[in-house]
Amino acid sequence: MRDILIKNAQIVNEGQVMKGDVLIQGDRIADVADSISVKSADTKVIDADGSFLIPGVIDDQVHFREPGLTHKGDIESESKAAVAGGITTFIEQPNTVPQATTIKLLEEKFSRAAEVSWSNYSFMFGGTNDNLEELKKVDPTKVAGIKLFLGSSTGNMLVDDPEVLEAIFSSTDLRISLHCEDEQTIRDNLKEHKEIYGDDIPMELHPKIRSEEACYISSSQAVALAKKTGARIHVFHLSTAKETKLFSNKKPLKDKQITAEVCVHHLHFTDADYKTKGSKIKWNPAVKTAKDKEGLWKALLSDKIDVIATDHAPHTLEEKSNPYTSAPSGGPLVQHALVALMEYVHQGVISIEKLVEKMCHNPAILFEIKDRGYIRKGYKADLVLVDPSAPWTVNKDNIMYKCGWSPFEGTSFKSRVTHTFINGTLAYENFHLIEKPKAERLTFNR
Repeated sequence: MRDILIKNAQIVNEGQVMKGDVLIQGDRIADVADSISVKSADTKVIDADGSFLIPGVIDDQVHFREPGLTHKGDIESESKAAVAGGITTFIEQPNTVPQATTIKLLEEKFSRAAEVSWSNYSFMFGGTNDNLEELKKVDPTKVAGIKLFLGSSTGNMLVDDPEVLEAIFSSTDLRISLHCEDEQTIRDNLKEHKEIYGDDIPMELHPKIRSEEACYISSSQAVALAKKTGARIHVFHLSTAKETKLFSNKKPLKDKQITAEVCVHHLHFTDADYKTKGSKIKWNPAVKTAKDKEGLWKALLSDKIDVIATDHAPHTLEEKSNPYTSAPSGGPLVQHALVALMEYVHQGVISIEKLVEKMCHNPAILFEIKDRGYIRKGYKADLVLVDPSAPWTVNKDNIMYKCGWSPFEGTSFKSRVTHTFINGTLAYENFHLIEKPKAERLTFNR
């Protein structure tokens, strides 16, 4: 593998932006300095003048649909889209078919990723009402964490037995990631709306069915149980301003017991967008009000929310075209998450340093990922070049998701991911996949 020297980049790392060079040798960052001279005629030199060089994005919540749901997406197709979006590492969720709720099934997913993934990978083990003994066998040095659904979502893995939930919270030192929505509240709301509309409920009522109350009841109970048991929990995809009051901005992050994540769609869309986007922005939890969006941004910037993720969850357009009760929730996001959030950098809502903290540094800290998430000498060379002045428009010709659509279709972005490096390999450059990298299973500092 030839050396790669990235010259004149705006290097964004650990709260600072500095103009400088980065040398890649093999799969590692060999040097970071103001200026690095070319040491070999064979060195590939990339002039990054005017572009940001950031650590590869670590997405702690994706659904790549393999095994069992590969008509929607698969590890190969969606990891390619992730690389095009500057996501060099993903953590995939257990609600596939079959569900990853045994060690054997979990390892089968790892084996498949080793064969086909373009991005570095780990998988979460899924907790259920009846697999506590299997959960206790999870090796913390080999698996990102535990995932529990406290509200039913795509692929029903609902954990609704309070005794089981407390036992799980008390039985693992791994961080437990949670989908928090109160199932009974959702069922009651759905029944009420079905009595009025039948199955064809207007899509804009989705946040009334999967409501603020449903989210807050579940999140608050989870936080209370974590405080009681000492469990380390990470509440996925906050969608309401009210929920943010449950979280603190305690430092340092590595010692924070109770953490939270927000997803791109909850930071970008509001309930006003259902009229034009319809089911394409139907997620669980639901996209809610402009006030909720404002509250989520406030909590993110004040460090009550620690991580930005995608909850990438593709479905076919045919599936999404069904009436409300049978149109699945979820949408594809990995290719467009970073550039969508760069719009808010341009607007002055968030700094590029803070964006890198939330998308690169903090996931590495929370999940104790070894040698990734930073631009540091000796770390894995997972790097992304973003040109902030290279406008482009999302259309069917450049969408890489297997499902072939995006909620951002027709949107023009000011910034473009121009280069993505995975373990030192230039995997993607300017809308083209270049070379399949040797993607790696994550290892952890545990």
